[in-house]
Amino acid sequence: MDSTVANLDAASFLQIWTHFDFHDNGFIEGKELDEFFRYIMNKLGLSEDETGDKLPRLKENLMSLYGTNTDGRLQIHEMANMLLPEDENFLLLFRRETPLNSSVEFMRIWRNYDADGSGYISSGELKSFLQDLFLQQKRQISSDKLQEYTDTMMLLFDKDRDGRLDLNDLARILALKENFLLKFEMEACTQEERKRDFEKIFAHYDVSKTGALEGPEVDGFVKDMMELVKPGITGADLDKFRKSLMGHCDVNGDGKIQKNELALCLGLKFNF
Repeated sequence: MDSTVANLDAASFLQIWTHFDFHDNGFIEGKELDEFFRYIMNKLGLSEDETGDKLPRLKENLMSLYGTNTDGRLQIHEMANMLLPEDENFLLLFRRETPLNSSVEFMRIWRNYDADGSGYISSGELKSFLQDLFLQQKRQISSDKLQEYTDTMMLLFDKDRDGRLDLNDLARILALKENFLLKFEMEACTQEERKRDFEKIFAHYDVSKTGALEGPEVDGFVKDMMELVKPGITGADLDKFRKSLMGHCDVNGDGKIQKNELALCLGLKFNF
């Protein structure tokens, strides 16, 4: 991207994003998207006549270059890749340093940085998270710049403006992938197919490969299972259902959920 477009800092990026995402839905599409590309072409010094002729081609080229999906929308991470120089692209940190393959990884981060167990990430807890990411990258960052990034992230993702991030806000920041359980329709399968799918599901959440779910593994399973029936769960919702699940499933009282315990809890009768 031309330096006249990409020479931005986090605060300027925030202004551009909030201007074009005027529906405040976390992406830009349709008219918003056309207006965004007209803005880029204007920054590139093209006239109105040139913009009209070249807009479709520029839009197609940039979406194929920077877009990570084909749904005709531009996500915040994609816009950051277009506009921000690498040393200012704080959003890219999450793609590089926290590649999330499952909700288990997500919940490990959530539990670590929700230090007070409030069910929310405060501005101070988010700042600690960002600081750790920079340390992992061995990148120096001043206290003023760290605070700027923290403030920008809060403004971008704290949708209800209560000064804290909930589970869903952090999931948007970390670009958490689609719920793994959406791949399965247990009721529509034969007994053999249901057992095969159950094995896949258990293996996905049993990240430690111990044969039992514990800690963030239970959290990740609970989060995905709850969101099948109640999208947008809160930290309090998750903790409540986790306690209930452990009460029903943890038959031997070891604080873990064994494979056979989970199968019985879900009403599946398999021989392991």
